[in-house]
Amino acid sequence: MLYASLLGDQVIGDDESGVRSRSPRTVGLVAYLAAHADSSQTRQHIAGIFWPDSTDAQALTNLRRELHHLRRVLGPEPSLVVTSRDLCWRDSGTCRVDLRVFAVQCEGARAALARGDSEAAAEHAARAIAEYKGDLLPGMHDDWVLDARSELERQCVEMCDLVATASAESGDLARAVDAARRRIRLQPLEEVGYRVLIRLQAELGDRAGAISTYHHCASVLERELGVVPDPATRRAFQRLMADAGSSAGGDAVSREGPDAGGETARVEPVAGRSGVAVARLVGRSRELDRLCDLWRTAVAGRPGCTLVRGAAGVGKTRLVNEFAELARRQGAVVAGSQCFGSSGRLALAPVADWLRAPAARSATATLDETWRAEVDRLVPVKGHGSRGAGAWAMADAWQRPRFFEGLARALIAVGQPMLLVLDNVQWCDQDTLAFLTFYLGLAGDAPVMIAGTVRDEGLGDGPVLADWTVRMRTAGLLTEFTLDPLEAEGTAGLAEAIVGRRLPETDTNLLHATTGGFPLYVVETLRGAAGHDGPDGAGSESADSEGVGSEGAEPGSDAVPPPIGDLTSVLRNRLERASAPAREIAGLAAAVGTDFTLDLLTEASDLDAGVVVEAVDELWRHRIMREFRGGYDFSHDLLRDAAYAGVSPPKRWLLHRRVAQGLELLHADDTDAVSAQLAEQYARGGRPDRALAYYRRAAEVAAGLFAHTESIRLHREALSIVRAMPAGRDRDTKELEVLQAAAAPINAKYGYASPNLQETLERSVVLAESLGHNDSKLAGLVALWASRFVQGRTAEGYRFALEALNIVDPGSEPSGSAHFAAGGTAVSLGRPAEGLRHLELAIQTRADFMLNVGTRLDIHGTAWAAHAHWLLGHDAEALAACTGVIEDARATGHPYSLAVALAYGAVTHQMRGDLSELRDTVADLRELCDRYDFAYYREWGLVLDGWYRGGQAGVDLARQGIGNLRAEGSFARMPYWLSLLADLLARDGRPDAARATLDAALAAAQSHDDLWWLPEVMRMRAAYDDHEQSVSRLRSAARTASEHGSVALLNRCNRDLRDLGGLTT
Repeated sequence: MLYASLLGDQVIGDDESGVRSRSPRTVGLVAYLAAHADSSQTRQHIAGIFWPDSTDAQALTNLRRELHHLRRVLGPEPSLVVTSRDLCWRDSGTCRVDLRVFAVQCEGARAALARGDSEAAAEHAARAIAEYKGDLLPGMHDDWVLDARSELERQCVEMCDLVATASAESGDLARAVDAARRRIRLQPLEEVGYRVLIRLQAELGDRAGAISTYHHCASVLERELGVVPDPATRRAFQRLMADAGSSAGGDAVSREGPDAGGETARVEPVAGRSGVAVARLVGRSRELDRLCDLWRTAVAGRPGCTLVRGAAGVGKTRLVNEFAELARRQGAVVAGSQCFGSSGRLALAPVADWLRAPAARSATATLDETWRAEVDRLVPVKGHGSRGAGAWAMADAWQRPRFFEGLARALIAVGQPMLLVLDNVQWCDQDTLAFLTFYLGLAGDAPVMIAGTVRDEGLGDGPVLADWTVRMRTAGLLTEFTLDPLEAEGTAGLAEAIVGRRLPETDTNLLHATTGGFPLYVVETLRGAAGHDGPDGAGSESADSEGVGSEGAEPGSDAVPPPIGDLTSVLRNRLERASAPAREIAGLAAAVGTDFTLDLLTEASDLDAGVVVEAVDELWRHRIMREFRGGYDFSHDLLRDAAYAGVSPPKRWLLHRRVAQGLELLHADDTDAVSAQLAEQYARGGRPDRALAYYRRAAEVAAGLFAHTESIRLHREALSIVRAMPAGRDRDTKELEVLQAAAAPINAKYGYASPNLQETLERSVVLAESLGHNDSKLAGLVALWASRFVQGRTAEGYRFALEALNIVDPGSEPSGSAHFAAGGTAVSLGRPAEGLRHLELAIQTRADFMLNVGTRLDIHGTAWAAHAHWLLGHDAEALAACTGVIEDARATGHPYSLAVALAYGAVTHQMRGDLSELRDTVADLRELCDRYDFAYYREWGLVLDGWYRGGQAGVDLARQGIGNLRAEGSFARMPYWLSLLADLLARDGRPDAARATLDAALAAAQSHDDLWWLPEVMRMRAAYDDHEQSVSRLRSAARTASEHGSVALLNRCNRDLRDLGGLTT
């Protein structure tokens, strides 16, 4: 069926072939006609609306062209009715237009309401809301689009009100709350929506949610309009706070601070935030203009990343937030996130935050199922999604680029100018940084920009961030600039905005000299100097937080006293002015380490829920905390640090334990989402046993997201806990479990040649042997074999393979991996008959068994067996195995196994001299490796493709492949690769270079015990000897081939000897 998605998207497509058109004019024409369905529109009228600046004749010509395009897109679709004078859209059963579905459901809701059927009206309205996935034709700004967009939004608000009212009357408060929330997203400046949501949340028993809704309302109105909520909204809030106070048994938070005569007097809650509303950004016009210029470049089709650097408190976040607001007002989609100094967030958490933005969620829904599944790994839409794939995900580590592509496609599919904001990049996890590079590389000419802030501490970036910025600069994707403190004039301007008048020059000079022009220091100093934030606690969000600039002492107040102490002292003094419960809650929130919810603070605190609510409200009013993504956060990280520093070490221990217990209660149905946070909280709360379990689970969750670095870090944290335990069998068992789990991400991150991996595997084998765990010992031995084999330590790998064979039962499923290891190594050692026997036994154990190298045993074993067949002179069997296993691998749908089959198959075709098959197989291999970023087999493809092509281009490809293998520490089969390079050099007329390369191949064969190709290397090297030496070397090669049982290589040697007259019978 045809479809036209016009709400939140602009695309025409069909269910079978996908997108047919995204042309703004073509899709816009359908939208206009659908908006006026069943009403004929004259061509002249449409032309005038779509091309108002063109002459009538030109506009009609343009319309005819677009109509021609549209008819080609729609085909014989009867919904489009065309006459010589008019165009009309009439609904049909063969084309689904979301705009029409929305309109029909709205009409149905109104009709049902008119006849008194509120239940049917609510159902129609709910379907209309579900259809309204966003603005009409996002990104288009024609006058008719703006008018229609506004009307459709009004209708959706009407439907939200209808659902909320009907659902509340029927007792379905949860559904009513959802509808009220949707209304607020549509009309964030209409207070009636907030009042309805506050009432519904209170009726539902979610007082914390209702309080947060009011705080969100007040923050939005202050930021956008510079006003406080109206009396009706404030009264609703006062009722909430009164209920909170009564639930606390009358023990309400004092509004007079800790020094109010030692008593907590009951004071009527104050609904408004103190201080003047948000002011203009002071002293940053040049930097703001620069960001706007970079944004225009990105919108024009040159995506990139910009980092604003500067010391803490210099105003980085304030600047970027101002810029983000300007972009939002211009119609951009803005999604934000921040990083935290604590390590309790999941890897890729900022990317998850961006993907939860409404526009990104709508865009994700338009992706193919393949890509939606990748997004679902990180942002599950049902249940727990794909979290915790663990070791299997790491065996399939090749899927990481595909995973990243799915996430990137979801963001790109937004289809509008998009600004992604990331605060505190200095604390960003390595996997998120890697994704940013991937995303911008895939974005092409998409109108996207990433704006981040980096706190400079004077010691330079950490190694991860430093390496990332170097690579981003090299790629031309990064712009950086440093935000300096304000000049004296800027400090004076900020002070004037805060106190409402120009300060005397002497006061301004003293203020600037003491604060150094750091906006946060200026604001907090003036706030502290004004007493407890003015009459009602005037305050300001920090200079590095959302909405700083003008709040503080009341206008017209007395001259500002000089600042006292450093910034840390100023922040500490301000926290100390809060009430005792507020200080306690601030310390608890600081222990969380990230943003937090009222529910978490309530669960983790030993204060009554009502007292917690009042304490958070006090901290919010005095701008120590801010409303953030449905919860709260400190207005600045330095305030968090100050609050945490005010807690004694023993009390911190208790707070962390309470936070962990609160998280467990709130996330009882899905602790995976907070497993890393739970691990850190329990570790800092003196419960290493609980921390160990959560560190291990968090590492597995990270593995499921291909976050190798984070998974390794979490495993190391777990290992440090285990190794601090008393010696004994229990400790050894736990250590073995952690080491086994850690091996996979270490391998995925650093490869089999990693010393860290070898140390991990060797320790695992020792522990497994001492504990009598044969299965664990087998896994460790096979992994050690793989590590040694890839490094070219063939004989040593063979010993590990034989040891593995000695501990398995013949014919058992576990014996398959041991036979595979022994068989492959035996082939490389020049024992193809022995190798073939082991490989055939391996294949017989279980066809679909996954090896720890990430491939299916039957695919990998058969592909390798083809080489043994060819060496033994079984040419027909080699060809059958080679071609058959490629077909089988294609049927599995497992790309990495297919890459193995193609790589081994290409070698088989090269040895057989089948150039046409080699060409096609290598082409498939290289395309597959490029698509999935397979490193190891990509190098095989480069060398083999180079050998096939010949000439200097072929030499360059082969050298590139060999160089990459050496750089990765992969020396297996090096004599073979070098022999192909030598052949290339010889064909290109460079005999000296060819001879030197063959000498290197001979040395590699001996030093690595990589002997299977040695007779061929000797045969090739004989071509550069004199006659006598050549015959001697060929005879030696023939003896070696004969000893190996390599019939194919022996035949080659005998052929050359025959040509030289040196063959003896």
